[in-house]
Amino acid sequence: MLPGRDLAKVFAWVRPNDLVWRYWVNNYLMGENPPAFDVLAWNADSTNMPAALHAEFLHLFVDNGLVTPGALTVLGSPVDLGSVRNDMYVVGALTDHLVPWESAYAATQHFSGDVRFVLSNSGHIQALINPPGNRKASFWVGDAQPAEPELWLKGATRTMGSWWTDWAAWTIDRSGPERPRPRKLGHRRHPVLEAAPGQYVKESPRL
Repeated sequence: MLPGRDLAKVFAWVRPNDLVWRYWVNNYLMGENPPAFDVLAWNADSTNMPAALHAEFLHLFVDNGLVTPGALTVLGSPVDLGSVRNDMYVVGALTDHLVPWESAYAATQHFSGDVRFVLSNSGHIQALINPPGNRKASFWVGDAQPAEPELWLKGATRTMGSWWTDWAAWTIDRSGPERPRPRKLGHRRHPVLEAAPGQYVKESPRL
């Protein structure tokens, strides 16, 4: 198992100036109190990762087998993204340091369904946690989906506001009639085992 605290360190050192040295200088050297809320708080919400899953992620990062039909096998079945025909709503982040938006855009070239790609103007977290009302928010959309993401951006239209409203309209168009929400979680075949986030998240790693 990869301990959650070690995984958080990996993400912090991806942006050391913002997530490591800034706190070392401001809090340790200058004696300033940390702000009540900061992006570092997101990294503090960590989760232990099973070793097998971690190893598979590393293989995906290095080999990128998902983009080659049949190169990756899951539970004995070869994976072919082109066989996925359901519609998809894909969000990229303009200044994402973990998932470059050009990599997210690649989904438009590998899935067979109707893929709507939206590019938000923020970073890795701010692009998603972006409710309506943010005056600085904006996003790009474009119907044409050329192979090169830069060409898509040149032909895309920028809209001020949160992409959440665009996603809501997209979802409603593909949803059935409204119905009452379930009165409680789970049912007879799949009862609730325990409260989220689950026991394994809270367990200390055995070193």
